[in-house]
Amino acid sequence: MKTTFDHEKLNVYQDAIRFVSWADAILETIPKNLAVHGQLDRASTSIPLNIAEGNGKYTAPDRCRFFDIARGSALECAACLDVLTAKNRLAQADQGKEILARIVSMLVGLIRSTSDNRVHEDEATYGAEAGGTRD
Repeated sequence: MKTTFDHEKLNVYQDAIRFVSWADAILETIPKNLAVHGQLDRASTSIPLNIAEGNGKYTAPDRCRFFDIARGSALECAACLDVLTAKNRLAQADQGKEILARIVSMLVGLIRSTSDNRVHEDEATYGAEAGGTRD
């Protein structure tokens, strides 16, 4: 019989593990001496670890804190992919960013459902604005 923990049942956790696997394949092609290598490795690992730890907390503020950290790590991963693309070390980041966008969306949902009295960020579309750049 396989032991299953509660966090393993969460779709966001499963997507986080899927991203770790996707990112690991990318990391194998990038020199370890690039700073972004270590950042992407640590940030991608941080996502599922914080989801698991947060899901195991008993109080809403504790859960929110860890889900917030996981969300921040997912956004950091997206920035790492942008850096790798800008440095011509990654041809396309779309697949990874799609996974990350789902993760961020689900984490925002978990944070909102966990705490009614918390100030929440309005939903945002993570991506470039059509028609130009923002200053």
